[in-house]
Amino acid sequence: MFELLSIETIITFITASVVLSLVPGPDNLFVMSNSALRGWKIGFYTTLGLCTGLIGHTILVGIGVSVIFQTSPMAFNGLKIIGAFYLVYLAWLSIQNKELNLGEASQDISNKSYYLTGVVMNLTNPKVAIFFLVFLPQFVNSNNHNVTSQIFLLGLLFICSAFFVFTSIAYLSSFLEGILKKSKTVNKNLNLLAAIIYIALAINLSFIHL
Repeated sequence: MFELLSIETIITFITASVVLSLVPGPDNLFVMSNSALRGWKIGFYTTLGLCTGLIGHTILVGIGVSVIFQTSPMAFNGLKIIGAFYLVYLAWLSIQNKELNLGEASQDISNKSYYLTGVVMNLTNPKVAIFFLVFLPQFVNSNNHNVTSQIFLLGLLFICSAFFVFTSIAYLSSFLEGILKKSKTVNKNLNLLAAIIYIALAINLSFIHL
């Protein structure tokens, strides 16, 4: 590890990654809302999904494919549309549910569902691809010819940092679940709230430009 990157670069990169992961955004909101509405486990599986998506973006940057999304408006907009429609679909599913069972969504099928949702949401967000394409190379040592290995290492460090931050957010947000359970009025409208969040994320994604 230290042959590829200096300890100073690693510390600087991890610090920047943690700070950027803490900045409010769609991923933070997604993890926070899932944990608050459905419990810590769902927030954790959502985090796993989002971080798995980051692995995909790291690989794309490492092999240079992400350049396509920076140079091709058609590819960029196509991925953006897919992501937005998927979020709208999730909103529709939330509205269709008559009732949200707080604390009961930790069964394997639900865990897998939220994990996959996190993966798809992250992979279909072109903003993440562009961010990785711009952010990771800034910390690459140009004197070291093994650039691809450096990119993969930086991606791994970022994923670990994001996992730590998002898991912390999931855990802290889960304490709201007990409060929500006690309110029948809030409980009846949780699915609507979840749908609104999905729609807001879709709108946010739609306004992302190259």
